[in-house]
Amino acid sequence: MPKVSHYYFKTAIVFLIIGIAMGLQMSISGNHNVIGAHAHVNLLGWVTMALFGTYFALVPGKAEGRLAMIQYWVYTGGVVVIVPALYFMLLGNEALEPLVAIGSLVSFAGVILFAYMVFAKDAPASGREAVAGS
Repeated sequence: MPKVSHYYFKTAIVFLIIGIAMGLQMSISGNHNVIGAHAHVNLLGWVTMALFGTYFALVPGKAEGRLAMIQYWVYTGGVVVIVPALYFMLLGNEALEPLVAIGSLVSFAGVILFAYMVFAKDAPASGREAVAGS
């Protein structure tokens, strides 16, 4: 399995644990005012990262090179910024709204990079395949 897939799966599990902890905290306290952050950590962190890792595992040629790791770090960086900023903003610290916006834009950039990789034409592995495919 490609290294980037391992990174995505490990990071996804960390976000799943955080998401479950947030859900438990809301349930125990009876206060659900951070449900937006809970949803973001589960969908952007757990689900999307697991899907990215699965894609790279199924299409390992797309995981080669630096672009896959750059995409991982851009997307992950955005999620790492948005989740705590949104959590504390929903608790009443409205000064964190710019960080939520920055995290959102960085995460979006990671999604755009991923889309580019999905739609980019595969390069042949060697010159022989290029000649055979002509």
